[in-house]
Amino acid sequence: MSIDWAMPWHFAKLTESQAKNITAWRYPPPYDLYNAANDQEELDELLNRDSPYYGVTNGHGGLIGFFCFNETARVPAGHRAGAYAEPGAVDLGLGMRPDLTGKGLGLPFVLAGIEFARSTFTPTLFRLTVATFNARAMRVYERAGFRRMVVFNSYTSSGEHEFLTMVRAAD
Repeated sequence: MSIDWAMPWHFAKLTESQAKNITAWRYPPPYDLYNAANDQEELDELLNRDSPYYGVTNGHGGLIGFFCFNETARVPAGHRAGAYAEPGAVDLGLGMRPDLTGKGLGLPFVLAGIEFARSTFTPTLFRLTVATFNARAMRVYERAGFRRMVVFNSYTSSGEHEFLTMVRAAD
């Protein structure tokens, strides 16, 4: 399926089918840190209606990626490091289908998520958290207007990793 990146973006709460699709996504090393557990617990998190994940489609209706917001988008160890102290910030978490990553498509995807979050939450600031080894994502975020803030370490299922929060104004 070809994707028309100029067409309108569509955000909707994940369906069960989309959530199952996401739990099966597999990224190559070192990005495999972002692989979801392909189990019921992960599926339940993606479908949690109190803290929803939003599927993103564009053009032909196929799932391109997802966004989540606020607490769901934070790395728990960041709280202890003071990484989430800015008042009025909306946290963005996101994932793009593995076969679409690394092809220069990240910026329009991130900008669409920012516009959706702006209209949904009316924030004063946007914030996201990224593993510091993920240089290509950090370049996209900087091109989208984010600046680097707090670095902290956190344990994940694949060991300890360094993370970075990045912020940008909401205007």
